[in-house]
Amino acid sequence: MGLRFTVLASGSTGNATIVKGSSKMVLVDAGLSAKKMDEMMKERGVSGHELDGLVVTHEHSDHIKGLGAFARKYELPVFANEATWGAMERHIGTIAPEKRVIMETGECLEFGEMTVQSYPISHDAAEPVGYCFQENGEKLSLATDLGYVSEKVKRQIIDSDVLVLESNHDTEMLRMGRYPWNIKRRILSDIGHLSNEAAGEALVELMTDRTKRIYLAHLSLDHNQMDLALLTVNSILENHGIFYKKEEFPLRMTYYDRPTPWDEVRLK
Repeated sequence: MGLRFTVLASGSTGNATIVKGSSKMVLVDAGLSAKKMDEMMKERGVSGHELDGLVVTHEHSDHIKGLGAFARKYELPVFANEATWGAMERHIGTIAPEKRVIMETGECLEFGEMTVQSYPISHDAAEPVGYCFQENGEKLSLATDLGYVSEKVKRQIIDSDVLVLESNHDTEMLRMGRYPWNIKRRILSDIGHLSNEAAGEALVELMTDRTKRIYLAHLSLDHNQMDLALLTVNSILENHGIFYKKEEFPLRMTYYDRPTPWDEVRLK
C-alpha cells in the first residue's frame, strides 16, 4: 500500500492532515485542540500513538493551537524550521529538547519509505512552508496559506498525483464582507490567502496527465461557499480547454468541521 491521507480539518478554525506511507505516518499541523484531534482521528480509525512525527507549516494559531498538548501527550518529535520554532515556542509550551527537531526549508526527510520535503511559500508568517510527500513514485502535495503561487512553488508541486490547494475566498464576497479593510488588504495581498480565481488559474498550469485529484482547502466560512469554489475553479479550467466527464471530475472538497475520507494517492 502506498501513500494515503485524510485532511482532518481545513480552514481558519483549525488545520490538520494525516499522511500515511507504507510504514510511517505523520501529522501536518495541529491547529485544533488535542481533544478535537483525538476525536477526528478516531473517526478515521487511527490514534496519536501510531504517529511517527508532526511537521509544521507555520506558527499561526489555526495551525498550532493543539500542537504542544498533542505532541506531549503522544511524545511526538516536532519538525519545523528554525524561524518557525522561534515564532511558535511561546505559544506551544515546553517541548522536550530531544523532540524538538529543526527541519530547514527545502530539506527532505525520510520516514520509512516515505520522503517529506518542505518548500517556501508566500504568507505573513516567520518562514512558512508547504510539504510534498513521495513514496514509490507517488506524489502528494499540500499547498495552503499562500498569497500567490510563485514559479518556485509551481516547480515544487507540479506533477503531483494529488494536490491539496488553497481556495480561500471569493474576491467579491471578501471585498463586500464585514472585515475591516486592513484585514481584507492582508488577505488579498501576496502574503495572504489564495482566492478561488487564483487557485483555478494556478491549476491550469499545474494539472498534467499525472494529476488524479485536486482537493480545495482552507475555504473561508465568511467569504466563500463550497459550490462557488467548485464552480469558479471548474469554469476556469473549462475556459482553458480542460474538460472532465462528470464521473471523472477531479475536484474534491475539504471541511472545517469533519475529516475527509481516507484517500489512496495512487487511485485514479
